[in-house]
Amino acid sequence: MRDALYMAALVAYRMRAPFARLVQAMQAKNKPFKVMIIAIARKLLVIANAILRDKTTFKTY
Repeated sequence: MRDALYMAALVAYRMRAPFARLVQAMQAKNKPFKVMIIAIARKLLVIANAILRDKTTFKTY
């Protein structure tokens, strides 16, 4: 599970769209790359759990 989340976070980091504000805030604080990736992975996990709990789809705003 950890490897899948890490790879998904790498893709999300490259795409930037739904996680742009998170990445920009962390870059402004001079956070290391790996810390940003793990933060995105955690955010993805929280979103996935909410989708399963609420039986909804992922929406980017």
